[in-house]
Amino acid sequence: MRPAPTRRASVPSTDIQVQSPLWEAQPLAVQTVRDAIAAAAAALSTADGEVSILLTNDSAIRSLNRDWRGIDKPTNVLSFPTAKTKASAGTKVLGDIVIAYETLKRDCDDENRVFLHHLAHLSVHGFLHLIGYDHQTDADAEAMEGLESKIMTRMKMPDPHLARDLGDA
Repeated sequence: MRPAPTRRASVPSTDIQVQSPLWEAQPLAVQTVRDAIAAAAAALSTADGEVSILLTNDSAIRSLNRDWRGIDKPTNVLSFPTAKTKASAGTKVLGDIVIAYETLKRDCDDENRVFLHHLAHLSVHGFLHLIGYDHQTDADAEAMEGLESKIMTRMKMPDPHLARDLGDA
């Protein structure tokens, strides 16, 4: 008798595009993003769906921030949840996450954070936005930050809302 196959936890399908050569300085970036999305989905039992991630630069994210949010400056992460529509056949698209290299790096330098830890946190943060979390009110921010802390701890990474990382990655 053959043993029953072990059921592997499913994760959202992730399409990660690297648009800027700056990301070559971080060869583990794509895997870090993939792992962070998987960890967030597992923690929230949200495995059904597809997420697209764009790793880009400040110029590209600044244009997106200006065009979609009316803020003419770069930011570290933007999330674009898919509009709620009737479910169609096939995979459910959750949305897009865009992360800018230079702003992320500047955050790390200014706040003494480890690059890959901060990248994982921004990926988790963006994913939470895609599935409906926000931080517009203090209560919403507290709930979202609590989830981020829980997910990062499960990934064996520092809580981004407590002490800052030490070191370089």
